[in-house]
Amino acid sequence: MSEPNFRLTYATMYNPPQDLHTHFEAEVAKLKANLGQEFAMLIDGKNILAEEKFEDRSPVDTDLLLGVFQKGTAAHAEMALQAARKAARGWAETDWRARAALVRAAAARIDARIYEFGAVLALEVGKNRMEALADAAEAADLLRYAADQMEANHGFIVKMGEDPLEGYTAENYSILRPYGVWLVISPFNFPAALTAGPMGAALVTGNTVVVKPATDTPWTSRLIAECFEEAGFPAGVVNYVTGPGRTLGQALVDSPQVDGITFTGSYDVGMKIYRDFAAGRYPRPIILEMGGKNPAVVSRNADLEQAAQGIFRSAFGLQGQKCSATSRVLVEEPVYDELVDRLKTLTESAVIGDPTEEKTFIGPVANQSAYNDYKNFTEDLSQAGTLLVGGKVRTEGDFGRGFYCEPTIALDVPRDHPLWKQEMFLPITMVQKVPHLEAALEIANEVDYGLTAGIYGTEEEVAWFFKYIEAGVAYANRPQGATTGAWPGFQPFGGWKGSGSTGKNAGGPYYLQEYLREQVNTVIR
Repeated sequence: MSEPNFRLTYATMYNPPQDLHTHFEAEVAKLKANLGQEFAMLIDGKNILAEEKFEDRSPVDTDLLLGVFQKGTAAHAEMALQAARKAARGWAETDWRARAALVRAAAARIDARIYEFGAVLALEVGKNRMEALADAAEAADLLRYAADQMEANHGFIVKMGEDPLEGYTAENYSILRPYGVWLVISPFNFPAALTAGPMGAALVTGNTVVVKPATDTPWTSRLIAECFEEAGFPAGVVNYVTGPGRTLGQALVDSPQVDGITFTGSYDVGMKIYRDFAAGRYPRPIILEMGGKNPAVVSRNADLEQAAQGIFRSAFGLQGQKCSATSRVLVEEPVYDELVDRLKTLTESAVIGDPTEEKTFIGPVANQSAYNDYKNFTEDLSQAGTLLVGGKVRTEGDFGRGFYCEPTIALDVPRDHPLWKQEMFLPITMVQKVPHLEAALEIANEVDYGLTAGIYGTEEEVAWFFKYIEAGVAYANRPQGATTGAWPGFQPFGGWKGSGSTGKNAGGPYYLQEYLREQVNTVIR
């Protein structure tokens, strides 16, 4: 992307080359001139329309009709699953090297369309331009990493020991084989990376896929499906359906045709899918990523400039709508006042506005429901404690057509307040003074979630924190993001406890095996 030496990730996005901005702005202008088109579902290599439609409107400006999408039904769910089932045998028998090559070709198509992706993500999700482009770049890198891991493990075919049988030769192989048909249910906040990543893992391992995106973000996921189609995947191997979770989504989850599920979203929805899927005839794999209540701990020995930058970026990037967002800040008493002052200065300087504009850091929240939650939560927190910064929705001028909320820091909220443990998924973080690091760790671990965590302190404090924190991803002394910014091949992403179901992280060395089951082949000669 742009300059040859610049590699876009969530850690590097704060100082991009200028031509990146030029390309992005050109793509935004091009898209805005052609908004409102109708998009079909993609089933068995064909465009499929439904009788009912739904509108995809921008949270940036709800007057902007981005596109018209299909309100798929249970019948469409069955059609997509049958197509995936019909294609499953041939795809599983395709040499794993050929599958890896096609997954890489899909990644190349995302690269080629990255500014289109960035513009769509900014308009559809409300991501600022760097967050938007990084989401697309991560999608491509997740695909490449999946192909790399398939190759590094030689297709997961392992020669085992030979039985010591007199007069015979024994040949034993452990082979990991695909399950069959895999359902991917992707979220609104990372509709490129968290659609493409699970799809790539399922496909490279030989499963066929049905993907159902969040109803807030069908356009980005449609672009992902198109990239797989353009890469040359056979008909029926990749299927894309759109519609409500309570009807289309539930029909997919309930179907005996589904051999495995990857879901990213809220704890409540994830646990319902987990229980519903368990009602089948026999156990089937399910990979859940269900959010977080992520702490950042600041030691009295911390570099406070690094800490303030990292907390600010992780608390308010993508308007706090990341399952990895910093929502709790635990600060040792001697540095509390100075850190709070630094956070206040940074937060007050953040530019709120149209996320397609270069200067904007904070765009709108995703939808009316999140907007209403913000108003309720900030009112509750203002009564329970003190709002250091923020607490208001923006309605003046152009803000009135979108869902704009001020980044908010809450102080002095009693520890027994439910919002200390509830995931808000909004630009709100809560700061607590603690007497020592042991108290911080106790508070950090007392929630049901265990996704990400961060610390700022000495090498010894970091080693202690990593040993005892209950989280799948832990960062130390990171100004690029206290609890956010994982990247495939660098920081595999996944959670413990109520944040995840498998204990293995996406974009890491143990992820592909979750899409495979072992068969041992023994031949006696």
